[in-house]
Amino acid sequence: MILKETIMATTIHTENAPAAIGPYVQAVDLGNLVLTSGQIPVNPATGEVPADISAQARQSLENVKAIIEQAGLTVADIVKTTVFVKDLNDFATVNAEYERFFKENDHPNFPARSCVEVARLPKDVGLEIEAIAVRK
Repeated sequence: MILKETIMATTIHTENAPAAIGPYVQAVDLGNLVLTSGQIPVNPATGEVPADISAQARQSLENVKAIIEQAGLTVADIVKTTVFVKDLNDFATVNAEYERFFKENDHPNFPARSCVEVARLPKDVGLEIEAIAVRK
């Protein structure tokens, strides 16, 4: 006999981050884990994308923050991120903004992170960031 267990997941949505542009959600809340979809640097109020890679990094991180906060968590609860960059030569600039963001948001350390270069991202942005947060 095979038992099939259903995962209980709550969909997270906020107007303070860009709406999903495909068949996915901004995040899922599994109770103790919140997993965000990749956030591109679209300002949810204007629909604009900053030209500068540093500003793009900040906007993507602010979008992640808005989703995490909608789930009732804070940036300090983020334990893992994945950063997708179109040009790895931008790594130092992105890294500096990333460090600033987590320090400003009182993260006790920094989350674990992967960073990979990709050929192309939606809307031809320079980066995309996804996160996993833990509810304590």
